[in-house]
Amino acid sequence: MKIKFLLLAAILSANVLSAQKLSDVKEAKKTPQNSIVRQSAVFSQIDSLMATSYERGLFNGNVLIVKNNKVIYQKSFGFTDETKKTPLSDNSIFNIGSIAKEFNAVSIMILAERGLLNLDDKISKFDLGLPKWSEKVTIRHLINYASGIARIDPIVPKNDEEAWKILRNSDSLLFEPGTAYRYDNSNVFLQRRIIEKVSGMTYQEFVLKNIVGPLKMTNSVFDPKSGYKNRTSCYDLDNARCPELEFISGWLWTDTNDLYKWIEGMNSNRLISEKSFYTILENPYAVDEGGSLGRYFEKDELQRHNGVSYKFESIFLNDFKNKITIILLSNNLNRVWDLGYSIHSLMLGKEYEIPKKSIHLAIRKEALNDTEKGIEAYYLLKKNSEKEYSFGNPSELNALGYELLMAGKTNGAIEIFKLATKEFSANANLFDSLGEAYYVSKQYDLALNSYAKAIKLGGTNGNAEKMIEKIEKIKESN
Repeated sequence: MKIKFLLLAAILSANVLSAQKLSDVKEAKKTPQNSIVRQSAVFSQIDSLMATSYERGLFNGNVLIVKNNKVIYQKSFGFTDETKKTPLSDNSIFNIGSIAKEFNAVSIMILAERGLLNLDDKISKFDLGLPKWSEKVTIRHLINYASGIARIDPIVPKNDEEAWKILRNSDSLLFEPGTAYRYDNSNVFLQRRIIEKVSGMTYQEFVLKNIVGPLKMTNSVFDPKSGYKNRTSCYDLDNARCPELEFISGWLWTDTNDLYKWIEGMNSNRLISEKSFYTILENPYAVDEGGSLGRYFEKDELQRHNGVSYKFESIFLNDFKNKITIILLSNNLNRVWDLGYSIHSLMLGKEYEIPKKSIHLAIRKEALNDTEKGIEAYYLLKKNSEKEYSFGNPSELNALGYELLMAGKTNGAIEIFKLATKEFSANANLFDSLGEAYYVSKQYDLALNSYAKAIKLGGTNGNAEKMIEKIEKIKESN
């Protein structure tokens, strides 16, 4: 048995070394044998976690895990697009959604450190042709999503010119700057325009010169079109390609290796000082919401940032205390959030759970065709296979409800949201969702009841209150 154990340890340690960069191999050979065995066990556990998740249809994408600046795990699972002909590789680049907003925030701090702007400058200073409200809004408000400026819906403007029209035709603010929080692309758009005004370059040129180049992010590119080398395309649950997003410019696509270079560059203060880094990591206006660099959990010394764009979904966990970085990039709207935290727990020696099969995926076809049969399938699976499926995750039914709502199947969506609120009777977000479905179907009294219940259960960051106000105005006008 002892011989078999040593042989297994040797095989697993070889797997660890194969996952490391070549430059790390010599250092790995200096590692004590018991440490190698421990790393091998971690590698094996992570690999089992990811392989099982892929087999269950819960992950299609790339993963990179670094500990003490050494790659301990890196793999690709699945395909670059819906044809499933080209496997993903380490060089596959993804739309990382909101994570790309970090580049404009850091660009702002680079300019601030050079004395070319001040975070408390009013944006009216930059002569952007904006209404009088620009005299109230500062750069600090923009980078913390506390400006109150009008929303730019990702579906409405097809380019920068249309985004300009929205902002320049907005006569008022949604709230007084610094008094509330609203995560919106209008703040991002103006950050990029200020960078251009101050630097005399396009936003893309500034980032390439001052961030991408210095960090040697050699496989990152702005707004790549379909067919670009190494580019992935997102696809949905029916293996249909997502529509290509026409939106404001300035979204950097990257791979896991380059994203790690970025994270490590921030950790080591290669581009901006530690003080500047924490200035944009912590949000003075909304501590619990996070800032330009995602959410920071001070007690755990953990930074988390995720991004979603259509069916692209990405996340990274940057654990300062334990020197662990976990990156997951997906093009199939997968369980990157759950997987990221499972990997983190695993690496800290804590209990973790391999994500269960999606109950959303299991019943969606039945629910889309006949909601009643979908609900029957839900209860049948819960009776016979409860431990195998994700019945404890309220987002599963919530996602299914919204899929029905977006498909125009409003009555079906209502039934699924009703099921969700029955299964998770203390979840405010689900009652908010039910309220939205009732609102869409113009059942205003039922919508008001659902929103009131959401508020009673803890609220939904003010959305329920706004919807109640909106519905009451509609009822008064009728």
